Amino acid sequence: MSDLISFQQFLAADKSRQSHTLSLLFEPCEALQNLILTNLLNSEPKSFSSYIEFIEAVRKVLLLLLKTSSTEKDLISKIIAAHPRLGAKKVESKLSQAEQASLQSNAEEAQILAELNSKYETTFPGLRYVVFVNGRSRPEIYKDMKTRIDRGSYDLECEEAFNAMCDITIDRVTKLSKI
Repeated sequence: MSDLISFQQFLAADKSRQSHTLSLLFEPCEALQNLILTNLLNSEPKSFSSYIEFIEAVRKVLLLLLKTSSTEKDLISKIIAAHPRLGAKKVESKLSQAEQASLQSNAEEAQILAELNSKYETTFPGLRYVVFVNGRSRPEIYKDMKTRIDRGSYDLECEEAFNAMCDITIDRVTKLSKI
């Protein structure tokens, strides 16, 4: 499952290999890859000594993006919507499939999750619910989704999604480095 190259190989790799690695660690998303390549890898790639430092720099770029003008909402939406729906039957990323395995459920629980996903996406057009599952139970996930839907803050959802994306990626790096 893992074809994670060392961080030094990643820094020295061509754009195609870097994009492949970014798709492995985050989710496949050309908009995110372009943002990272433009803002981090083409500027000062030698300033990072590990994937973890690099991911934290990605987090800063993403959170800074939220503070820019509203013209970036389309870019923000593309990055967040690259994540699969929680409990989706078809998930491209093998890592996402493994992470969501704990959410495989019976028909009733699948229906609850589908309804919550729909309500979430109606409340926050263009976004997907992104959370670091990390062993959370289905009831915990349902409660978190309902809380975030009821809160109704688009800006906070974007911030939570970006933080969750980076937390997930750090977890992936940690796990893949041990394989």
